[in-house]
Amino acid sequence: MTTVRFALLRGVCQLPAYVLHARGLLAARGIETRVEITPTAWLIPEQLGSGAADFGVLPWTRVAAAERGEAPLKVLCGSGYEEAAIVVRTGIEIDAVRSVAIPREGGMKDLTAMRLLDSLGWTRERVEHRRFPSGDGAILSLVGFGADAASMIEPYAAMMEHLGVGRVVRRTGDVWPGAPGCSLAAGATLIGRDPTLVQTVVDAYVEAAQFVETHLDEAAEIGARFIGVHADIVRRALRVNRPNVDAVRSTDSMRKVLEFMRELGYVEALPRDFSDLQFLDRSQERRTSA
Repeated sequence: MTTVRFALLRGVCQLPAYVLHARGLLAARGIETRVEITPTAWLIPEQLGSGAADFGVLPWTRVAAAERGEAPLKVLCGSGYEEAAIVVRTGIEIDAVRSVAIPREGGMKDLTAMRLLDSLGWTRERVEHRRFPSGDGAILSLVGFGADAASMIEPYAAMMEHLGVGRVVRRTGDVWPGAPGCSLAAGATLIGRDPTLVQTVVDAYVEAAQFVETHLDEAAEIGARFIGVHADIVRRALRVNRPNVDAVRSTDSMRKVLEFMRELGYVEALPRDFSDLQFLDRSQERRTSA
C-alpha cells in the first residue's frame, strides 16, 4: 500500500485533513496516511522540499512567497476560509489597545492584523507590534496579559471568548472577503511525477471537506483530538468559520493580499503560478456529474 505523509497544523482550517485521516478516506482508495502536527507553518515547506512530507496544509501566502532556495510548491485546494481573527482582551476598548501580539511576518494572521491596524487607524506610534515565531506565542501573550490584542485563527478565537479572556473584533472577511487561509499544497516535483496520486488525494480532501459541512458535530469531535481543545469549542468555532475548498478561487481577495504583502515589503513582486487547480476542477466536476 502506498503511504502518503501529511504535514499539518492545529486549527479549524485543517479539519478536512483530520477527517481524511481519521475516517480513512484515502485508505479506502488503497493509500495509507501518516500525519505529523508541525509546530509552525514555516517548517512545512522544508518538510515538503526534503521529502519528509508529501502534502501539507499551510498558509497559501507562504506558498506564494517562497523563500530563496526552497523547492517550488503549488496550492492544490482550498481549506481555511477567512480564518484569521483579531481578539481584544476583555475589559479593553478598541481605541485603548496599545499592543498587539502578531505571529511571524507573511502569514494570514499577521497580514490580517496589519490590515486591521490600517482599518482602525492604529498607527505604529499608538500600537506596539509584538512579534512571535508562532501563533501559539501570540495567543499566550494575550492570555498572559503581555498584549492587549492578538491575531489568531479558530478555534482559538472561540476559545478566548468561551473562557472570557477576550472578544473577536474583526475577522479576515471584514477586510478581504472570501480570502483563503491554510490550503492543501504539494511540491511541484511530486505533482509532475505522480499526478494520479495527487488527484486521488485532492478527491479525498474534497470529500472530507463535504463531510465537515454535513457532519459538524462528528467533525468537531475529530478535530478536537488533533487540536487539543474540547469539541464544544470546535463546534462554537464552526458556527462562524468553516473550511472551504473553493476559497483558493477568490482571486480578487488573493490579489489584494499579495499587493499588501508587496506594500509591506514581504515580497518584491507579485507572485505568480503558485497554484495548480486542475485537480480540484476535476474532482468537483466528477462530484457534480455523479
